[in-house]
Amino acid sequence: MANDAMHASSPSSAAPRASRRAQIIALVQSRGAIGMLVVVALIAGFVFPDFLRPANLADIVSNSAFLGLVAVGQSLVIILGGFDLSVGSMVGLGTVLSAYAAPYGWGAAMLAPVAAGFVIGVVNGLLIARARMAPFIVTLAALLGLKGFALVLASQDLLIANPGFFAHIANGALFGVNNLIWVLAVVYALGALLLNHTRFGAAIFAIGGNEEAARMLGVRVERVKVLAYGLSGALAGLSGALLASHLDSGLAAAGTGYELQSIAAAVIGGVLLTGGVGTMAGPLAGVLLLGVIDNVINQVGTLSPYYQNLASGAFLLAAVIVQTVLTGRRHGAARAAGGGRKGASPRGAART
Repeated sequence: MANDAMHASSPSSAAPRASRRAQIIALVQSRGAIGMLVVVALIAGFVFPDFLRPANLADIVSNSAFLGLVAVGQSLVIILGGFDLSVGSMVGLGTVLSAYAAPYGWGAAMLAPVAAGFVIGVVNGLLIARARMAPFIVTLAALLGLKGFALVLASQDLLIANPGFFAHIANGALFGVNNLIWVLAVVYALGALLLNHTRFGAAIFAIGGNEEAARMLGVRVERVKVLAYGLSGALAGLSGALLASHLDSGLAAAGTGYELQSIAAAVIGGVLLTGGVGTMAGPLAGVLLLGVIDNVINQVGTLSPYYQNLASGAFLLAAVIVQTVLTGRRHGAARAAGGGRKGASPRGAART
């Protein structure tokens, strides 16, 4: 009888342990990139004494701001269950549009690429959500088309004559902190607020976790997708505007590779390519980690810049392997906590 009672109570005691294990795994998935960033930065500081100087750290963050803005929109789209390959070309086109709009004032130079990016993102979203076209095809076509359009508009660099306050936007400072760092912090804070504390954010997680289930629950899937792609395009345009401010010119080739680097930063930061799981803090850590790698390579001096791609690829591969293993264990722990019920999937749970 005692043995029967012991065995009867065993499942109930195992379920809380499995639930705690699933929560720990989810925390590692969402915060692992932050820990990795700290470890790599400390190692770099030990090897290179100048690395941890405040000025150098500020340079890393400000130089990462352009990719960081793109990664916010890219993360939203990936959590939704898609991806956006057009963002790199949109950054380049954004710098060109800023250069053309600069004679009409700094406001026009900032707003023109943001508005254009939003419109292009909305078109991408409509083709994906309404026409049911594959995100890969739609955004790849946009990548090629936008790059070609930017090159037509600017066969060579467009120097901005007398940029005035427009140049100060990206190169100035507020309270001793570079303006780019402030912009990056504000955009990520707003992104986290949008993702975690609004119905729109909840809808993104729901669609990424199970689109058909979200539709049955009344989520307006098409509208959410269109808006998410619109935000991705707008943030790429903002990145282009700030880059034009920083360079005092429009450069059609600017942003090349950002489409893949932003995906890499998101995945390193714990955003699952399958959708339904992700944060804003993780991709920010991923972006900064890529910035640290670039800075370390520059400090070595004798290494080719191509080593940055090699190191980034290694981190990305490691992140995908770790995420795959952790996701499997997390699903197993969730099933154990739920007594093997099919509804115990935790995909939409990692939002912090």
